[in-house]
Amino acid sequence: MPPFDDWNIIDEEEEQELQDAAFFEGKRDVIFFCIDCSESMHELRDDPNYEDVKTSHLFTALEAAMQIQKKKVIVGPNDSVGIVLFNTTRTSEAKNHATEIKKNSFVYQPITPISAPAIQELIQLLDAAREDPDLLKSTFPPLTGKKMPMGDVFTSCNWVLRDGQLQNAFFLITDDDNPHPGSKQLVTSARTTLLDLTESGVQIEPFFIATPEKPFEPSKFYSSVLLPNVLNEEDEDTGILPESISITRIDDLLSQMRFHESPKRAIFSIPFQLADGFVISIKGYGLVTEQRKGTYKYFVDLGDRMEVANSRTVYVDEDQQAEVDKAEMVYGMALGAAPAEGVSDDEGEGADTVCRAVPLGKRPFYTADEVRSFRTLDLEPSIKLLGFKRRTELAFEDNVKHSVFIYPDELKYSGSKRTFAALLKKMIEKKKIGLVLALTRRNAAPVFCAMLPQAESCEEGGWNEPAGFHLIPLPFADDIRAAPLEKAFRAPGELKDAARVWIDKLCVKDGAYPLDSNPNPALAYHNAQLQASAFREEFDPEAFEDLTRPKYDMIHKRAGNLMKEWKRALLTDESANIVPVTTGSKRKADVSVDEAEIRSKHEVGALAKLRVDQLKDFLKSKSQPVSGKKAELIERVDDWLDAH
Repeated sequence: MPPFDDWNIIDEEEEQELQDAAFFEGKRDVIFFCIDCSESMHELRDDPNYEDVKTSHLFTALEAAMQIQKKKVIVGPNDSVGIVLFNTTRTSEAKNHATEIKKNSFVYQPITPISAPAIQELIQLLDAAREDPDLLKSTFPPLTGKKMPMGDVFTSCNWVLRDGQLQNAFFLITDDDNPHPGSKQLVTSARTTLLDLTESGVQIEPFFIATPEKPFEPSKFYSSVLLPNVLNEEDEDTGILPESISITRIDDLLSQMRFHESPKRAIFSIPFQLADGFVISIKGYGLVTEQRKGTYKYFVDLGDRMEVANSRTVYVDEDQQAEVDKAEMVYGMALGAAPAEGVSDDEGEGADTVCRAVPLGKRPFYTADEVRSFRTLDLEPSIKLLGFKRRTELAFEDNVKHSVFIYPDELKYSGSKRTFAALLKKMIEKKKIGLVLALTRRNAAPVFCAMLPQAESCEEGGWNEPAGFHLIPLPFADDIRAAPLEKAFRAPGELKDAARVWIDKLCVKDGAYPLDSNPNPALAYHNAQLQASAFREEFDPEAFEDLTRPKYDMIHKRAGNLMKEWKRALLTDESANIVPVTTGSKRKADVSVDEAEIRSKHEVGALAKLRVDQLKDFLKSKSQPVSGKKAELIERVDDWLDAH
């Protein structure tokens, strides 16, 4: 068997499963809109964006649903969306819903995967409603004189969601803060029915529309139905929802929805061992996940149609020219010496014992389970508390990877929430951090982490920072490197003062870069083109706005003259014109090659002139294995280019 250098890697595909991107791509979300169609939602108002145009809360809610679906066409084509309208006299035409969908509720869009034709139908309805403001009222006539019981609303929604996935985002949009005044029976019915929804995995996200003329008070009805998800036991009995969930400006509806459109999906759910025999359950959430362009697919032209070509990786025995079962693969590492000649393939007398004996001069091989055991140290996925340290001992440079936010899971261990809250409260009071040993996945390696407590806080715009712990992976001794410190010339105080003046003029507002307000421009430009293509719209590159582009005119206006003065002072400073003597060093040249150059070398049989890293980069870009010697890499590149 040829040597397998990367012996500690079980399988490239299995390793990819540990990445956040692959984990999220395998999940499908359901976004469900439940929109009130009462008379107040149909009431016409002046459109803030267009002159002499009337709009309504219902129009804005449907438009927000349309915008979310248009975005999902690109970033979540496998997701599903549904829309149910309540407090309307229009009935659902679908026969299979007739017995379960309650009266005065209408299924406008059943739960189906994202579909461009369905979105275009909604766009046409909104365009027509913009020309005729009364169209929505005639299309979805409001229920007059009474309101539909909210228990029946949730029952209808539960029926529509019955075949959905477990990760559902439920958007409830209404402007009526008291649909059932004085009826405790209807309140109890609504709360009981809503409990069935939440137990099935549905996450309720209410959007309460308030206006200066008609403020929204959740305490009248919804505080008794939608209990806030608080961590502190002291707050559980208040029964009052935070005012931040009320939208004072209807224009904020879409921006608030985009904060909540991605379900709060846990990336792991494992036990948290506080001491021997003292275990609670927690869930981990990734707060930062890189958003990338969607993966391309290969298609086969069959003449009359195009079919998706699915790829798979197989292992082939070169001698037998037969496919090898993945379960039969063993892994070994090159030890620097070739196996001894004439040694039997038998494993020796220790074959039936736990420890397998390897004959002298024979390279040891390991099964996939053994390699996995080496990686995990035979530990089961869990977090074990080791002790505490002062918060000041956590250095900034210790944060080498993205942290994970952990939160209690009451469903697996009763009392987890109460215990978690008590630990969090005491650690915040004493200004301590926790040290833990964490193994979050069965195929991962255990790491030491710092457990940093975070108190609940509410920022402007209704964005809440929940209470919990940040799990920060700590570096091992092998990961730490000393920074090369070189003595340099120091600028005089006058030059520093001149620079400080124009730097102060260009400081970012509030001293922080607004991450939430600046999307990735390259990704946004790519998605805008795909979205225009999906809906057969004309894409105007000039209309695209890059929000991250610096405002050069404002920069020159604020600090242009000060920067010129500083540059003049810099030219006259003697220390700035001294060139330090350094030893010569070669800069590593860019040796990357594109596919066209590789194809040209393939055609003339000159692939051997390429470096190993160039061959590996090309194979990796084509989702091909990158293991083996250079001759094997060249053969693999030849096979791929011949087939494509």
